[in-house]
Amino acid sequence: MRKIDLTSFNVATSVTARNINRRIVLDLIRTRQPLSRADLARLSGLQRSTISVITDQLVEEKWVTEGAFGHLPRGRKPRFLHLNVDRTGIVGINIRPTETTVALADLNARFTSQVSFPTAADPNDFIVNLTEHVVAFINSHPHIFFEGIGVSVPGRVDLKSKRLVFAANLGWTDVDFKTPLENATNLPVEIENAANACALAEIWFERRGEGIRNLVAVTISEGIGTGIIANGQLMRGANGVAGEFGHVSIVENGELCKCGNRGCWEVYASNSAAIKQYVRATSGTRGNKQNGSSADGSQSPTFEDILHLAEQGDTKAGEVLDKMAFHLGVGLAMLTTGIAPQTIVLIGEVTLAWRRVFPIIARVVAERSPSTLTVTRIVPAEAAEQPRLRGSVALILQKHFGAPAFA
Repeated sequence: MRKIDLTSFNVATSVTARNINRRIVLDLIRTRQPLSRADLARLSGLQRSTISVITDQLVEEKWVTEGAFGHLPRGRKPRFLHLNVDRTGIVGINIRPTETTVALADLNARFTSQVSFPTAADPNDFIVNLTEHVVAFINSHPHIFFEGIGVSVPGRVDLKSKRLVFAANLGWTDVDFKTPLENATNLPVEIENAANACALAEIWFERRGEGIRNLVAVTISEGIGTGIIANGQLMRGANGVAGEFGHVSIVENGELCKCGNRGCWEVYASNSAAIKQYVRATSGTRGNKQNGSSADGSQSPTFEDILHLAEQGDTKAGEVLDKMAFHLGVGLAMLTTGIAPQTIVLIGEVTLAWRRVFPIIARVVAERSPSTLTVTRIVPAEAAEQPRLRGSVALILQKHFGAPAFA
């Protein structure tokens, strides 16, 4: 139960009730279409007259379309309602240290077009480049009415200013994406940490089934991020930067992290950590045909190279993945013990080696989680679903389909 904040609250009005009812009806149509008006009245508990007023308004605003008539043995034939996915689009942006992707999605988070480009090292150069790409992308789809732009970033975002305040793997601090994008496109822009966005996507699109209200999304890439859903709500902390478990030390006085701390979880369990370990393990032998490097050993392997080598039977690559899985298990045990979510979703390229890494992760979590009262499922996200991009779309969807923020 949420306590009412008596220092900052909004009283309920008739407008409040209409707004809530509208969002409930719109989200029912989104998730359970096609539905008739009678279906909506039954599912929502609202009067049929109220449903008629709301749906007529949604049809007039082109959020919803009327489809085929249903068949009944007698009485008026019901007409089925659908979300108008052909009219409305959302721009989703996923920023990673090496590459940024801009995509067009419909209201069901189905991607119809996307483009990728290198992420510039300088944040000012990147903002100029990003803005140009987004404007060109929008202009190339003149038939679409865009509802907004969602941006997932590999760092933490201040809750009030919406500025990127901490991104160790980008090397950026205090960066404003929101203002330049809004000025260039005249569209609302929502910025969120990638792991938080992925966690929201899991709830919005119910990838693990209905009824999950306690979930952790763990993004594993150049670093490690965690997005926490507690009792159906995203945990943000006092200023919006909660959830930085990737920068919690798991090894006292361990290796130096880009954040300035030592022994951080991501120093041992991220893609970057695996690459570093593999380079160390093959020092002096790199440059052979098996390791994916250039002949003179000057080119570091990618994480995808390591996955491929391990699959081919490369011993050192396999050992690196096994160590990565062990350290992932150490951090995940911290989450299962401290938060006890129903589900932990792992997002990243390492899930392509799930048959190898999951038994190690499960063993370590079982050994290090003392409580047997709560059993947490650990599952991989499907890379093909592009969870980071889906998360950026969820940032915009929640503005129209989510419950309004009141006292």
